[in-house]
Amino acid sequence: MGAKSEEPMMTTRDSIYRAARNIKRRDNSLYNALRSIYQDSIFVHEISLLWPKLPLVANLRCGLWYSEKFDATCYFKSTDGHTNNLSFNTSRLNLHLPLLAGEKGGCIIIDSTRKGKRFPDSMSKTIPMWSCVVNRSIFNHWNRLCNIDAGLTSDDDGDNIRKLLDKWDCSLHLPLWVSNTERASIEARLDEWTRELDESGADIASLASCLRKPLRPLWVSQKTVIWLNEVPEHDSWDFTPLILVSASASGELQNRTSSEFSWNYIPGAGDDEESWARGLSPNVFWTHVDDLIHSGPDLCNQKVAEIVENDRVYRAHRGQEAPQVVVKCSKSNGGVNHAKSDEILCLSAQIPKVDEERLVFWLSSTNLAVGASQVACKETSIDCILNCDQNPISVPVSYLEEHLHLPMKGSKFDRFSISRNLPPAVNFAKLKMSSGKKVLVCCQDGKFVKA
Repeated sequence: MGAKSEEPMMTTRDSIYRAARNIKRRDNSLYNALRSIYQDSIFVHEISLLWPKLPLVANLRCGLWYSEKFDATCYFKSTDGHTNNLSFNTSRLNLHLPLLAGEKGGCIIIDSTRKGKRFPDSMSKTIPMWSCVVNRSIFNHWNRLCNIDAGLTSDDDGDNIRKLLDKWDCSLHLPLWVSNTERASIEARLDEWTRELDESGADIASLASCLRKPLRPLWVSQKTVIWLNEVPEHDSWDFTPLILVSASASGELQNRTSSEFSWNYIPGAGDDEESWARGLSPNVFWTHVDDLIHSGPDLCNQKVAEIVENDRVYRAHRGQEAPQVVVKCSKSNGGVNHAKSDEILCLSAQIPKVDEERLVFWLSSTNLAVGASQVACKETSIDCILNCDQNPISVPVSYLEEHLHLPMKGSKFDRFSISRNLPPAVNFAKLKMSSGKKVLVCCQDGKFVKA
């Protein structure tokens, strides 16, 4: 009796779960994402017009979706600013940014977040921490130049440097919503991070010669009140502004209606593009933006499949990298039109794959190649294999000494995986290549090792 009574309850629970998943899938559709990005790009454009002389910079990867044209990119990760995970990463110094800001008088940096917050942690904490550390490192450089290398500078140069030091702001500037506890935790580590930057070998002297005012972040979102007749000129501030623009409106999914279609707004839609973009890139999106936006929800998947495949063929014919895009098609519960879109995506995915030889890429004229692990043992021109795939590959017994398996994970799953495995990988490659052997470094799809 108990088993029979439990069966309908489990069926009902599964049905509710499936219904909730279908609703979420529908709300987070490709058209909703692209339409949300397009809507938020209007706000980004309006902010860029307030300071037209400042370069527009995209924080990779999410920020790259929100404008048709960027002057530069940067890479600040939100994880470096997460609570209890605060870090200053010397592998992502972004030192081109202060050079650009010093030359142009500042920068406008674009990013977004899906988490219902007004700003991602990359803007709330990572960039403010980074700018403070850079300011302190430049201050230390000027200070050393005055105190230790005073004989290398003229009296006028020394006076100018001392004037800069008197006004140079090394304090930490955080937004108001960061708690005092977190502020104290960050401030306690600033000296350590500054020392890491000083010891990293970075060219601080070039930054100091270009940046004549300290970096300072300012925050702008769609909820920010801006009096257009009181917008200050960027060169009127006593600091070099990093204007941090969070592109999307905070909040949950919202239903919106245009003259043609009804659609759901997704905050931070550009984030995590692998889960929704179906091979579409920001550059290709903006090339075809009008066609995609006006295609509507029912035809959007079909349009994207055609555009992505046409772009892939275009690049392949010109000898450029053009990997096959494989889209996992889900069962459709949304009527005939949705089923048709999914069917066309499947047809696009079934176009014959690129020749296996194209999955191995030689690095210039060296004996080092990168590629996909599934073709590693089929490649006859390779002497040794360094397998970075999490799964092992089958190799002949006679080949074991020429094969090393170092299972690595992406930084999203294990941020120290690459640095932990790098020494044995370098030693293996150096040993084999020093004896004239050709080495293939491979992973599951060839993208991880090429990155």
